[in-house]
Amino acid sequence: MNPNRFLGITSFGESHGPFMGVVIEDVKPGISFPSDQLRELLARRKPGNGEFSSPRNEQDDYQIISGVLDGRTTGMPICILFPNRDARSEDYEPIRDVFRPGHADYTLFHKFKIYDYRGGGHLSGRETICRVAASALVADITASIDVHFKIIHPTYKDELQKLKAQGDTSGGILEITVSGLMAGLGDPVFEKLDANLGKALLSIGGVKGIEFGDGFLLGIMTGSQANDAMTSSGFASNHCGGILGGISTGEPIVIRLAIKPVSSISQPQQTIRHDGSEVELTLTSRSDVCLIQRIQPVCEAMIRLVIADAIAHQQLIENHEPSLDNLREAIDRIDEDILLALWRRDRIVEKIGEIKKEMECPVYDPEREETMMKALEEKATAWNIDKKLVKRVWEAIVEHSRRKQ
Repeated sequence: MNPNRFLGITSFGESHGPFMGVVIEDVKPGISFPSDQLRELLARRKPGNGEFSSPRNEQDDYQIISGVLDGRTTGMPICILFPNRDARSEDYEPIRDVFRPGHADYTLFHKFKIYDYRGGGHLSGRETICRVAASALVADITASIDVHFKIIHPTYKDELQKLKAQGDTSGGILEITVSGLMAGLGDPVFEKLDANLGKALLSIGGVKGIEFGDGFLLGIMTGSQANDAMTSSGFASNHCGGILGGISTGEPIVIRLAIKPVSSISQPQQTIRHDGSEVELTLTSRSDVCLIQRIQPVCEAMIRLVIADAIAHQQLIENHEPSLDNLREAIDRIDEDILLALWRRDRIVEKIGEIKKEMECPVYDPEREETMMKALEEKATAWNIDKKLVKRVWEAIVEHSRRKQ
């Protein structure tokens, strides 16, 4: 999970393993660790809160393994562990070779040829504890914004009680209003604010649809209906949902999410085993009847992480006399991008090496290397970069590639 550039966030662990955990990188040293905010956020997300929530009895206590000393951040990666105290892996033994309808078992199996059949493994809703915990680190940065939720569907308790009695579940539609934002957050092309919010929210299990402002209704409007007129006192309407050109307008950001029904139902369902044979499956699991309540703190966590990133980036843009710390922070982000690109390049180089061995092709291809170097020198000239530096760097990269192959 990596919802932004401001913090490096990695979640790990499985729903029925000993722990879930999160590693949070790029946290500035000397910051007071937000213990109170973390406990409050975890309490909102935990199972067992309400009649239609999962009855799994997790305390959601945590252990800070690194990155915090005497209540303050050290600048090192922060690792937090969340013990799984009420896992029941034995409940899943009878279905270890059966694909559960609506779950990711089938797709995970075809991608990795193996998956954790115990409650969804890392794809379980249990993983969201990591996202919520990470958002506590940006509480101060996003303190000025307010996130409000409105349930569009389902709205009636008796509707959920009926589904629960039938062993069925419900989907939901959730409207989110984010107010208190300044205008100008987000970038106009690849880092659009709505694109980043969309990616972050769609990364939450169960979220299958998203719209901003009037959303799909805009597709049947005219321009004269859809445009938000401006007056001396501000916008006269907010059809765009607070974002234009990928950049915040200062008006409330309005988002609606379509959340699919919980996949674990206790009604008979037709499915297949790993070997392709058909089987009828009836699940007995401790799942929510509807995600609409417990998903709210997770949505808020992802929204705050994305907005914190946009605020941090905007501060770098607007700072006409940047401090040494801010400039170094910007360099650190670029260096991380370079390292990630080199890691990805290594994986491709390894694959190329395997193909070359199969085809009995030579590792060294002087003609291709010469063409590549010429193209790089042309780009260096166009971008006003020292050609000698570019040549030295790429000669080292190419030599490394030969060794990998």
